Amino acid sequence: MRVVVCLKQVVDPLTPADELALDRNRMRVLGPPRSAPVTNGYDEQALEAALRLRDSLGEVEVVALSLGDRFQLDVMKRALAVGADELVLVQDPGLDTWNGFRLAEVLGAAIAHLGGADLILCGRQASDWDNALVPLVLAEHLGLPCLTIARQVGIVGQQVKVERALEDGVQLMEADLPAVVTVTSELGELRYPTVKARLKAARQQPTLLSLAEIGAPPARPPLLEVVDLDLPLSSRECQFVTGADGAEAGRSLARILVGASVGAPADNGRG
Repeated sequence: MRVVVCLKQVVDPLTPADELALDRNRMRVLGPPRSAPVTNGYDEQALEAALRLRDSLGEVEVVALSLGDRFQLDVMKRALAVGADELVLVQDPGLDTWNGFRLAEVLGAAIAHLGGADLILCGRQASDWDNALVPLVLAEHLGLPCLTIARQVGIVGQQVKVERALEDGVQLMEADLPAVVTVTSELGELRYPTVKARLKAARQQPTLLSLAEIGAPPARPPLLEVVDLDLPLSSRECQFVTGADGAEAGRSLARILVGASVGAPADNGRG
């Protein structure tokens, strides 16, 4: 069985907003110059789901696949360190895009070039654009069923069975293989690689492919257009409350809160 896991290199989502920068010419959010990118967290959980399938089933080939303009190999090679059999990187300046339809199209071409897959695992969404679009379009492009927001993934015979996370419980779903499944954070974090595995991965080289090599179709005008991009701004105000003792400080705090209408009962229209 072959499982292809789609990974995306993103700006670290824990980067403070005041350290981010905007490239308005390309409509991109850029991280600090010396800050390394990371693998999208949900995609790491999809990789963990693939590794757990191999743990339980035995003969499972795990292929990590990523698209992008430039790759930080130390970041991407973590997939090899935790146990992926192969790391495939499709590199082209045009793949640094928010256009999920184009990315899904290229992913489909890359998977076909690799010989197809019995199961395609993706993170539920990427932390840079949060569109949750690419896996759905990829499934539609390949004509495959798509099961979403899986917190557990299993294979029984020729079917994939998942527990789909809901706000108030779980939903059991199944589909015939091949299929696309998106994985959510409830599945659990990606396992940590051993030092020996990290050293071995450092010596391995990924398979680098171009759009021409995978037979990707020419890019078409996007269906959507990003007209503006901005970073959320927030401010805080700190006020110190003092008093001769705790009781006086408490009364001062109460007056401040009442003046700011904090905790005041809502006006229900009855006066």
